[in-house]
Amino acid sequence: MTGQPLPGFRDFFPPEHAALRGIFQAWREASRCGGFTEYEGPELESLELYTEKSGDEIVGQLYHFTDKGDRQVALRPEMTPTLARMVASQHRNYRKPIKWFSVPRLFRYERPQKGRHREHYQWNCDIVGEKSPMAEAELIGVLCLGLSLLGLGPKDVVVKVSDRSWWDAFLEKQGVGETERPTVLRTLDRLESATTEQRREKLGALAGAVEAVWEGKSADSEAVGQVRKGVEALGYGDWCETDYRVVRGLAYYTGVVFEVHDRAGKLRAVAGGGRYDDLLKRLGGEDLPAVGFGMGDAVLAELLREKKITMPQAAGAEIFIVAEAKEQEMALQITGQLRRSGFSVDFDPGAGKWGKQLEMAEAKGARWALLVGREVGEGRLGLKELASRKQSEIRWKSGTDGKICLEPTPGEWAKVCI
Repeated sequence: MTGQPLPGFRDFFPPEHAALRGIFQAWREASRCGGFTEYEGPELESLELYTEKSGDEIVGQLYHFTDKGDRQVALRPEMTPTLARMVASQHRNYRKPIKWFSVPRLFRYERPQKGRHREHYQWNCDIVGEKSPMAEAELIGVLCLGLSLLGLGPKDVVVKVSDRSWWDAFLEKQGVGETERPTVLRTLDRLESATTEQRREKLGALAGAVEAVWEGKSADSEAVGQVRKGVEALGYGDWCETDYRVVRGLAYYTGVVFEVHDRAGKLRAVAGGGRYDDLLKRLGGEDLPAVGFGMGDAVLAELLREKKITMPQAAGAEIFIVAEAKEQEMALQITGQLRRSGFSVDFDPGAGKWGKQLEMAEAKGARWALLVGREVGEGRLGLKELASRKQSEIRWKSGTDGKICLEPTPGEWAKVCI
């Protein structure tokens, strides 16, 4: 048996999983504050769902196979096609605009590198059925809120806003045909950090005009201006800037696009998204406008480490029951009752030596040790706050229903443990 996960896959031990849950919590809280509703779909979808959207060339990036029903299927590499399928099937049951979010696990067979794995979690927010540029502004605002809840701010990250429709018009003026534009746009997307010489080599006659755009020597997109005005009204104007170097290579984008980058420029994009008004129709659904973004956990975690932002630590039970072997039955009764009352409680199933149980309580991060020992017969239990070493006693008695009543209750222990 190998001691490592497959290349590009990750183990989340309790400390790492606690940090991941902290990221999820910020994503879900920002979504809730923005009025988005959570949804989920299957991790396994028809391969055709992805080739319809991205063409056959995407197959090389997927985990795909023939299942036992002789169907061509794939582990989902992104969430947008699933969203499109779900919206197409039931959109009449929902008031427009539809505002949904999800935190799926996604899979792509790519070369693992810093900030990119073969599986990752991603925060997706989408607004379907709204043409106004305020939909983009709202998404960028929610995205910034999620980052701020993690301790990041406009000095740490920047939202770069661009416009694919503006680029389409620009390329048309440069004589680039409609069928050639997707290829040129994919090339531009890969050249953002390239040298001038590399850009000239790849773009040929287009290089000079593109350089002028990237140097800010062209008229701004009206749509970008409207989006930025909305973002500023939401209170995130200092997070954003217009940057036409952002192209977003995926062919389905039709309007404003945006990416989040760390200000230092050390990492891959933290998040990206934009308007995709034609995609739902292309996938066989209704002709509904849509805009959305995705933010992966891997690059975000790298950024949080770079900024030395502390994430939540793995937490153990709040109360650990330490019991003499002969009092184990009573200890189990107390454990069950406290858990049913909503308290987090742990104990040593093997009822080891008293000192070993206390060591276990500390090792597991419990705040309180409730000591069930020889004083039980006198109606007393020991209480110890493990971090401060403060000790006290509390009383117990049997209620008329046979339940064990603790006086004071755990919520009041801090007042008596001195």
